[in-house]
Amino acid sequence: MTGAERREQITAGIVERTGISEAMIEQLVHGFYAKVRKDPMIGPVFEARITSWEPHLAQMCAFWSSVALMTGRYHGTPMVKHMPLPIDAAHFDRWLELFEATAAELCPPAAAEHFIERAQRIAASLEMGVASGQGVMLGVGERYRRSEAGAVQ
Repeated sequence: MTGAERREQITAGIVERTGISEAMIEQLVHGFYAKVRKDPMIGPVFEARITSWEPHLAQMCAFWSSVALMTGRYHGTPMVKHMPLPIDAAHFDRWLELFEATAAELCPPAAAEHFIERAQRIAASLEMGVASGQGVMLGVGERYRRSEAGAVQ
């Protein structure tokens, strides 16, 4: 079996178990970012950096297609883009809160669980990357909190 055939088989299994489709991913991404843009904590972080939302949303649909269905559509570098942002654990917690609420509202339970599990891993990874970019190495269970001294809690 080739790598492409194996990927198709994995994707088919995910679709069968969860019901996730490209249309569902698009609905989730657009619904989530509608909430993000209105959010007083994380909305300004996005608005300061995204001048054209349609390309960003298309890129995020490709990202979530790759993450949720293993389609390989996304070819970006999310860690590089997030490392310089003025964000910390509180921002990732809020991002997850909005994402989880959107997934629960728009997706069947199995699909929401699939998306949320991956979102939690992504948030943890990006938080570690952002901390590392600021010269802070997080230990197990530690969260990155921005402060003048770069304290970790």
